[in-house]
Amino acid sequence: MRTLLLWCPDWPVLAAEIVEGVPATDPVAVLHANRVVACSERARAEGVRRGLRRREAQGRCPQLTVVDHDPGRDARAFEPVVAAVEELVAGVEVVRPGSCAVAARGPARYLGGEEVAAERIVEHVAQTCAVESQVGIADGVFAAGLAARSGRVVPPGGTPEFLAALPVEALGRPALADLLRRLGVRTLADFAALPAGDVLARFGFDGALAHRLAAGRDHRPLAVRQPPVDLAVTAGYDEPLDRVDAAAFAARALAEQLHDRLAGHGLACTRLGIEAVTAHGQELHRVWRHDGLLTAAAIADRVRWQLDGWLSGSNGRAGGRAARPTAGIIRLRLVPDGVIAQAGLQPGLWGEAGEERERAHRALSRVQGILGPEAVVTAVLGGGRSPADQVRLVPWGDERIPARPGQPMSLAGPVSPGGPVSSGQLASSGRSAAPDQPVSSGVPVPGGPVSSGALVPGGPVSSGVPDRPASSDRPALPGQSGSLGQSGSSGPGAQAGRGRPGRAARSPRSAGRSAGRVEPPWPGQLPPPAPAVVLPQPLAATVHDDAGEPVVVSARLQLSAAPARLTVGTGRPAEIVGWAGPWPVDERWWAPAEARRRARFQVCLADGAALLLAVEAGQWLVEAIYD
Repeated sequence: MRTLLLWCPDWPVLAAEIVEGVPATDPVAVLHANRVVACSERARAEGVRRGLRRREAQGRCPQLTVVDHDPGRDARAFEPVVAAVEELVAGVEVVRPGSCAVAARGPARYLGGEEVAAERIVEHVAQTCAVESQVGIADGVFAAGLAARSGRVVPPGGTPEFLAALPVEALGRPALADLLRRLGVRTLADFAALPAGDVLARFGFDGALAHRLAAGRDHRPLAVRQPPVDLAVTAGYDEPLDRVDAAAFAARALAEQLHDRLAGHGLACTRLGIEAVTAHGQELHRVWRHDGLLTAAAIADRVRWQLDGWLSGSNGRAGGRAARPTAGIIRLRLVPDGVIAQAGLQPGLWGEAGEERERAHRALSRVQGILGPEAVVTAVLGGGRSPADQVRLVPWGDERIPARPGQPMSLAGPVSPGGPVSSGQLASSGRSAAPDQPVSSGVPVPGGPVSSGALVPGGPVSSGVPDRPASSDRPALPGQSGSLGQSGSSGPGAQAGRGRPGRAARSPRSAGRSAGRVEPPWPGQLPPPAPAVVLPQPLAATVHDDAGEPVVVSARLQLSAAPARLTVGTGRPAEIVGWAGPWPVDERWWAPAEARRRARFQVCLADGAALLLAVEAGQWLVEAIYD
């Protein structure tokens, strides 16, 4: 079969220039397994050749720029070239990054001959992609690839004669070529003259295939690439849509058209892109994501909600709503941004599965359509060393990917529904105070705390753990042998208590082994339970000992004295009846500008409040509150 093959010389070098900006006009070599697989023209002028080891190549060309071989980079950079070829001809097969083939009969008949088709394709690729290429035409992909290296058009039936004078290295099989050389077979004509049965018996199936290629008998049909199907639907309107009811009517018809097109290909939509163009040329775009499969009604609802949000905007005035378009919508386009194979949905035994969840999703999605995707967020728990690092806020409907890998510490106890927290209530009732309730121990929480649990849009954060009745025998903090209400309790990482100051801190790792716990994935992570309330901004505090002197922590994690009193801001001092720690953290020590070194302590006050303290650069901070 007559085949036209486009070949881009030194494509790995050109791909490195396109993707990474490596100048292809300089001496450049692409290496794989410490050997040169491609090099630039200037590198060849200096004596660099394919197959050379890195040291030998750099010895021949000291100014050689070395680039690692990346097949993915080569394929990504070659995609625009293939797309440019597909603009002129159909049925393109990518042989490898840097070369693609197409049946020559169609382009030759359409463009007026094989030579004319080759010139048109080379010129179009150069103008579209600014890439130099050559075209070869012969009988079969193998011969066309060799013809492309010299830019030849082999006449029909002349492929065996064209291949006859080429060396056996042209087969692209170094081991076979070396063996044939040692057997005295130096050209493809010599190899093709051998009996096919003897070649199969001596060299195996790969040798038999190479024997057929050397004889010009390449009858393998092209595996043409199928262009991706355009699943998007578009509608234009002579009268601009400036009313919500008219836009909703148009959206329903377009949504049904999109759903029918996807169903015809056995697909279902999970992420929908909505694009609109106004009469003044303003372009609007929004992407909606759904956990399940979007039906025709669900697509229509989301388009209607989005158009309602756009057309009911604020006309550019300040406020929570987005700016309204300056004119009506004249073109609407729906793009299935994410599709999966339609496998059906199994309903529940007593009704539709997830009906309540779907209603909640529709309500929150409508709020997003009016106020924007960031108006409704949820919390995703992940790994981290501190409670604040373990929570990431993501818009409703987006993929719930944690900010850091790993498991978070266990949640413990109910969480404040908002507002300041009374430390006395932390120990007595398991609930937080109302927003206007005074703080009994001088531990104010201005602005409302942030919890480590799931978020509710537009309001404070709750862990979702139901309230439990108050209990006087509240469990001690992690690592303690008794209640924090007793003086002298100790925790993992150091000796704790009122009567044992100055002792060197034990590492959390050794404490974890002594307790028989599994080592957490984040060294320095606080052990469970997790604090119920994490403050948005840590509160400055001071810690004093019995003599009224400030308590300091040395570089060896030794306390100058046992903590006795805690003062938060300008509040009244509160007596510390138990403490545990320290848990040291030394983060990003390799980057001085981002380095952070601190130690955390758990303390219990006389009124029953339990707090998480941190000391950093000599400053004590209140980071979280236990419930």
